[in-house]
Amino acid sequence: MKKLLCLFFLIAIGSLSAKDRKEVHHLNGRIVDESSTPIENVGVYNKTTGSYSYSDISGGFKLEISVDDIVNFHILGFETKEIIITDKELDQDIEIVLKEAAVSLDQVVLVSKINALSKIVDVDIKTNPVKSSQEILRKVPGLIIGQHAGGGKAEQIFLRGFDVDHGTDVAINVDGLPVNLPSHAHGQGYADLHFLIPETIENVDFGKGLYYADKGNFNTAGYVDLNIKDRIDKSLISVEVGQFNSLRAVGLLKVAEGEFSSAYIASEISLTDGVFDASQNFNRINLLGRYNYNNRKDEELTLSISHFQSRWDASGQIPQRAVDQGIIGRFGAIDSTEGGITSRSNIWLKHFKQLNENSSVKTKAFLSVYDFELYSNFTFFLRNPVDGDQIRQSESRTIIGAETVYSTNFDLQNNNAQLSFQGGIGFRYDDVNDVELSFTRNRRELLERRAFGDVDEVNGYAFASATYKVNNWSFVPGVRLDYFRFGYDNFISGFRPDGPDQPNRFDNRQVDDVIVSPKLNVLYTPSNNLQLYAKAGFGFHSNDSRVVTNPQGLGLANNNDQNLETLPSAFGADLGTIFKPTDRLVINAAIWGLGLEQEFVYVGDEAVVEPSGRSRRYGADFGVRYQITDWLFANADINYTLARSIDEPDGQDFIPLAPDLTSAGGLTVKNLGKFSGGINYRYLDDRPANEDDSIVAEGYFVTDFNLNYNFAKNWNIGLVIENLFDVEWNETQFATETRLFDEAEPVEEITFTPGTPFQARFKLSVNF
Repeated sequence: MKKLLCLFFLIAIGSLSAKDRKEVHHLNGRIVDESSTPIENVGVYNKTTGSYSYSDISGGFKLEISVDDIVNFHILGFETKEIIITDKELDQDIEIVLKEAAVSLDQVVLVSKINALSKIVDVDIKTNPVKSSQEILRKVPGLIIGQHAGGGKAEQIFLRGFDVDHGTDVAINVDGLPVNLPSHAHGQGYADLHFLIPETIENVDFGKGLYYADKGNFNTAGYVDLNIKDRIDKSLISVEVGQFNSLRAVGLLKVAEGEFSSAYIASEISLTDGVFDASQNFNRINLLGRYNYNNRKDEELTLSISHFQSRWDASGQIPQRAVDQGIIGRFGAIDSTEGGITSRSNIWLKHFKQLNENSSVKTKAFLSVYDFELYSNFTFFLRNPVDGDQIRQSESRTIIGAETVYSTNFDLQNNNAQLSFQGGIGFRYDDVNDVELSFTRNRRELLERRAFGDVDEVNGYAFASATYKVNNWSFVPGVRLDYFRFGYDNFISGFRPDGPDQPNRFDNRQVDDVIVSPKLNVLYTPSNNLQLYAKAGFGFHSNDSRVVTNPQGLGLANNNDQNLETLPSAFGADLGTIFKPTDRLVINAAIWGLGLEQEFVYVGDEAVVEPSGRSRRYGADFGVRYQITDWLFANADINYTLARSIDEPDGQDFIPLAPDLTSAGGLTVKNLGKFSGGINYRYLDDRPANEDDSIVAEGYFVTDFNLNYNFAKNWNIGLVIENLFDVEWNETQFATETRLFDEAEPVEEITFTPGTPFQARFKLSVNF
């Protein structure tokens, strides 16, 4: 299949040609706002030929044109401008001045970009900004999250029929800084986004599927890149208070502003007792410092430093029968001593250099120091009927990495055709010390150490992609090469999990592997109102270092006939459209499929390996966004997936917790006099909790509401309500075999974390 896809790349590139339509010239210029400040990333679109470009950091642009061509200039937050090319614009430098305007769908122009939908969803974000760290990922159409530690742990993610757990199949980055943590103490790909302050988000870039050469590990269901503001227009102080002794305070302070540079610091503190019977004692603090230098000509440098730490108690997942029997309430706990502490400190740098009018180089480098300690009890008294089954998972990690990407455009002297190239190389090294899984009592006493050691994991990679646009067609072939070295040093020498005659649970060894992932995107854009696309490609997610270095020692001695994959690959395909029938209405639809190789995943909660088998998913996505009036915006997405295991018999082939039907949407009011706000819903259908669908995880429909009022020029008062209609819902659910203290036999049933009841918070903020 990979060879066939590579051959298709060559055919797609080599078989197409274009006939010169007219004599070709160039339109050169600079785009600025009304204060003469250059505007970067403005779309410059030739509506006549379909060719396009984007303004650089100096506001400069270059576009192939002919007489009578219509050229469109567009970017969110500014009025769209069009010009008709006459003889006087040919091969001349011009200045385009754009006027600021409220964000609206009519500022979106469909061009031949792979992730055009991501630009459209920017309208959602700018009209209804995120109000909490919980909301960040919900902005991605079809992505649902769940929290089962009251905001302490990373969210559980659902996307395209995947229970991603905390990040196994969605690659997440913040401003170029990787979030997913491979070989994590709590599970593969653990992605904790709580070090991000919502008010600093500029936009969210995302892509569903595995069709992007610059995205690597964990990019199977999709990727999410969250970009932080390089500069802030005004300083901000905001305070929220609400039920359950909740307090959140945010500060954004501009500390420097020059002609070419700026700097700001941001801080956040969150405190709450939580909705549970036992106080959560939750606290989180975030700090961010950011410096940006932009010479408005050919160079930009951004340096960021951040620190995050959080501490909490948790009531954990509770069994349904304990609630039904009146042993505890919905917000009670079997083990109220769960909880944790975590922290992450980051320093990262981004540098952009425009080499000439056609070529540029982007470089990033990062260093992160991370600590994690979590206490959980999933089975209560199943293993230890006296002391209970509480476990401790912990690690200390240092991450370093860098990446350089070279981009260039080729001048084909034909305004019906464009060719560009992008190539990059990079690495990431995770040094993870004292990765531990132990049984404990009351978070104080160590009862038994089950796993303990150091992980060293290296990922070196290179990628390349080209974009060849001819007439209304765009062909984007790409390929990615990833090298991994997995290492694990076991500190529990001589430990025998199943008796003295069994092998050690881990060996001290290393494993190397390489994977090649070809990709192809084909787009047809007959006008700036319609895009049709077909996408296909390979991707992968890595297995845990502790798995791949010694599968036999992890209880797989009887599974030699299984195909253990170090880097299980995935193959996917999408066929879809984005349609803009009017200036203020956008509709998107897609059908897709995704297949995964059989894989073995380390389960951090129990320190065992479970073979998941091969899987196959098919689905359909549909979304609509409508700018009803200048002040009223509506959006809705609905997503359906059929997810099944391939190697299991019918009726036993359900994938636990794989969602089949999800939906999210809402109405947003913006700039209605001094008022703004919105009402939003999210829906998750019932889904199988085990392989034969005999246990069902119940779905939910939850509605949130917010209202804001601007007064006294720079002041804003707001009301935020979660679960407006106070529905009873379960945020996370698992089919788990558990035993309560007085039970003779274990029971397998749903254990759940209850969703937040009606909760109101009041907010007061000021800009200065």
